[in-house]
Amino acid sequence: MMSGMGKALILMGGILMVLGLLFLALGRWSNPEGGLGWLGRLPGDFIIKRDHVTFYFPLASSIIISVVVSVMIYFFLRR
Repeated sequence: MMSGMGKALILMGGILMVLGLLFLALGRWSNPEGGLGWLGRLPGDFIIKRDHVTFYFPLASSIIISVVVSVMIYFFLRR
């Protein structure tokens, strides 16, 4: 039981480390507004601006990120 918990903690730590390195690398490619220029501005990302309210729903960006993360998890966790 504890060995399973240890493996899970090591896996989560590894994932956090990879995400941290990814954010550091993406910081070099960012635009002056912050973030990647294309992420959040794809066709299918909804931005609705009214008088005092802005609604932002990054549907296309979320799908792309989900597919990339799913493929990475598939390759790292397959037996």
